[in-house]
Amino acid sequence: MYFVKSPKIIQRLFPKITWTCEKNHSLHLTFDDGPDPDSTRVILDFLQQHNIKATFFCIGQNAERYPDLIDLIRRSGHTIGNHGYAHLDGWHTSTLDYLRDIEKAALHTSQQIFRPPYGRITYAQYRKLIKLYDIVMWDVMPGDFDKRINANRMWHSSNKHIASNSIIVLHDDPTCLDNTLGYLNYLVKTV
Repeated sequence: MYFVKSPKIIQRLFPKITWTCEKNHSLHLTFDDGPDPDSTRVILDFLQQHNIKATFFCIGQNAERYPDLIDLIRRSGHTIGNHGYAHLDGWHTSTLDYLRDIEKAALHTSQQIFRPPYGRITYAQYRKLIKLYDIVMWDVMPGDFDKRINANRMWHSSNKHIASNSIIVLHDDPTCLDNTLGYLNYLVKTV
C-alpha cells in the first residue's frame, strides 16, 4: 500500500523534512533505487531530450557497482542523493545500523541529501539524520513500481495531486521502466 499524495498529518510529524519544492518553483522529478545499467541511461536520455533536471536518490551498493553511471548522472547536470547502502527499511532497522548504512552509502552517493528507503524512518532516526542531511521525501508518488497499474492509470490517479512545487518520486529500476517512461511522457505533454 502507498499514498499517491503524502498525507499532511505525516508531513506535520516530520516538519524539517522537505516534502515539496519552495513556493514559486517548478515541480521536481526524483528517481529512487538506481543506478542500473538497464534503466539509468534510458531515463537520462529522456530527461536530456526534454531538457529536464532531476535528483537521483541512489542505493550505495548500486553506486559502488556502477560508478560510471554515477559519473554520467552528474555530468548530465543532475543531482545525486543518498538512498542508503542496502535499501534498509527504517521501521525494521535499529537506529545505529540505519545510520551506519547511510554513512556507507555516502561514500558513493551524497553526504548532503538523503531519502529514506520506502519513505520509512523512525522518529529517533529522523532526529539524528536531520542534523546531518537535508531529508527529502515527496508529495506525489504515481506508483510506477505497482505492477497492477499502467502509465495511463498512474497519470490519472496522480495528476490531480500535482502542484507547481511538487516533488514527484519515480524509480530508476528496469522492472518498472515502461511505467516510468509512460508516465514521463504524460507529464511532459501536460506540464
